[in-house]
Amino acid sequence: MKIIKRNGSEVTFDPQKIVIAVTKANESVVPSARMSEIQIKRIAEDVEMAALHMNRSLNVEEIQDMVEDQIMNQRAFDVARRYITYRYTRALVRKSNTTDEQILSLIECNNEEVKQENSNKNPTVNSVQRDYMAGEVSKDITKRILLPAEIVEAHEKGIIHFHDSDYFAQHMHNCDLVNLEDMLQNGTVISGTMIEKPHSFSTACNIATQIIAQVASCQYGGQSISLTHLAPFVDVSRQKIRVKVERELRSIFPEVKEEDIDRIAEERLLEEIKSGVQTIQYQVVTLMTTNGQAPFVTVFMYLNEAKNEREKKDLALIIEETLKQRYEGVKNEKGVWVTPAFPKLIYVLEEDNIHEDSPYYYLTKLAAKCTAKRMVPDYISEKIMLQNKIDKNGDGHCYTCMGCRSFLTPYVDENGQPKYYGRFNQGVVTINLVDIGLSAEGDMDKFWQIFDERMELCHKALQCRHERLTGTLSDAAPILWQHGALLRLPKGETIDKYLHGGYSTLSLGYAGLWECVLALNGKKLTEPDGEALGLEIMRKLNEYTAKWKAAECIDYSLYGTPLESTTYKFAKCLQKRFGIRKGITDKTYITNSYHVHVTEEIDAFKKLALEAKFQALSPGGAISYVEVPNMQNNLSAVLSVMRFIYDNIMYAELNTKSDYCQVCGFDGEIEIVDVDGKLVWRCPNCGNVDQSTMNVARRTCGYIGTQYWNQGRTQEIKERVLHL
Repeated sequence: MKIIKRNGSEVTFDPQKIVIAVTKANESVVPSARMSEIQIKRIAEDVEMAALHMNRSLNVEEIQDMVEDQIMNQRAFDVARRYITYRYTRALVRKSNTTDEQILSLIECNNEEVKQENSNKNPTVNSVQRDYMAGEVSKDITKRILLPAEIVEAHEKGIIHFHDSDYFAQHMHNCDLVNLEDMLQNGTVISGTMIEKPHSFSTACNIATQIIAQVASCQYGGQSISLTHLAPFVDVSRQKIRVKVERELRSIFPEVKEEDIDRIAEERLLEEIKSGVQTIQYQVVTLMTTNGQAPFVTVFMYLNEAKNEREKKDLALIIEETLKQRYEGVKNEKGVWVTPAFPKLIYVLEEDNIHEDSPYYYLTKLAAKCTAKRMVPDYISEKIMLQNKIDKNGDGHCYTCMGCRSFLTPYVDENGQPKYYGRFNQGVVTINLVDIGLSAEGDMDKFWQIFDERMELCHKALQCRHERLTGTLSDAAPILWQHGALLRLPKGETIDKYLHGGYSTLSLGYAGLWECVLALNGKKLTEPDGEALGLEIMRKLNEYTAKWKAAECIDYSLYGTPLESTTYKFAKCLQKRFGIRKGITDKTYITNSYHVHVTEEIDAFKKLALEAKFQALSPGGAISYVEVPNMQNNLSAVLSVMRFIYDNIMYAELNTKSDYCQVCGFDGEIEIVDVDGKLVWRCPNCGNVDQSTMNVARRTCGYIGTQYWNQGRTQEIKERVLHL
């Protein structure tokens, strides 16, 4: 059994340390108040047994809480007081400097919690360590100075989660839709250098990757770009290439036919498209931003976004090449083709591509093939999104999320025109619904009372996020605020105007709806009574965001939190507060947003149909998924799921597996096994457990992770059942 030390490092549990600590406290009291050696030994044994039943690695504070309880059980109250006093004294010493040990453990790479915090960051790399070190300082300042004590306390208890406190000290926002069209068509500035409108498709792709890298270094969340914004440059290249081909051919064959010129020019154009798409693919994978990871970027593929038929056909060429290259993958250090985490791809299902007789159905079949092997693209239904995203003019809109799942709400500018690119999210605070459900003890009146109190707590925390951005100068991130990625403000101007009126959003996140409902009425979301209560809670959450928005002219929006590392944190806090409750706190994770629990037996179509009702009530973002086996030889089933998505749910994905063992060459599914109380990844072919010699790609919570996960998320991945 392992425990987590205060600096985050992981060590083997040693009951003798409990015996030593309790013995010291025991010897400090008068002989008549002392315990016997047998009693002290029993305390250590009882703590060890209780820790084993938790089925996860406890931290030192949790172990010490158990020790206190066991000393009390022995009725050795004087010893308990001495033990508690010693703990308090040591806590005061530690509080004088809260960051040193954390930073040192980061540098030495023995902080297990941080090593597993982000599934797309390698903590052994200097740039990642530098980012984490800065993050520790930011978290310390945030906790001690920038946030009210009640917010900090609620965050530490797992009642709420104040996201990205490691970036809060800076005036940084969360995620956005990059206005690539404006930057390419009207020029931009990168690192003080003027970048004019590109004169070819390949140059446009190269500039796009530079923009992606710059944007990623100026924010802490995901970004999205649209391939539609690159499509006009295909024809720019076509015209240039044709002039060159005609000149070359006529110099040799004066009577060359026009159709031959067109054919050869088109062949060369396709080569340029291939090269340009390859630039985006490899640049995104190999770039490393200032936060130590590849840019978290989503690439949007939407045929109906094209302005005319010529542009749509050229966009189809780009989409086709993007899917082909993603299907192939990228080579790992051993030269084997593997699945990359980024860029994330989103493919829009629409009338032009969803039916077998649709003109672009060939792209949909290619997308299905790519999903079966590489887990992307994910799918947006134009049909359902037009129903869900209706602006104040009564018009429906289809557009991409920011990163993996955060959606902007419909917005119409001062000219009455819809606007999405160039907008952003200010930040997220998540409510732990499970905690409210358990705190209510089955009493619905008490539940709604606590619910109201927690909503006001979240509101206060969200206001802190908004106020931190208020007064931010455009100079803080020129690529964002001055040079077109989001806005084109003058130097020295604040972004305040765009924090109000719906231009940007503030996200109220939620997690654990499944367990919350189960705690309240003993029903699952898949049962009628459970579904009804779950939907009622969702509607209530939306009532609060609507109330705040109306009062403050700030676009609060409800967001289905993905919970990467926080799922583990919330689970540990719940176990500490409420003990082990079957089906609710007996896992080392809780359920993302409104999702059906990963262990629930349900088929893909029923799951998507049920979750569509909840997704519609999560306007700030959410994604549903179905877990599937290897589907490379069953593309008809993949296409069936895609057609169901088109008709029933706005945004969904299929979770497949894509692994490789560098030791033996095994390319099947790497398994998860329990070794001495810790879940580890193991090759089923050769038994290799060295994570550095395996390529594992898994869907974490809307995006693909390739750097492994904490114990809570790993258990969740292990326990996922197939839906198809």
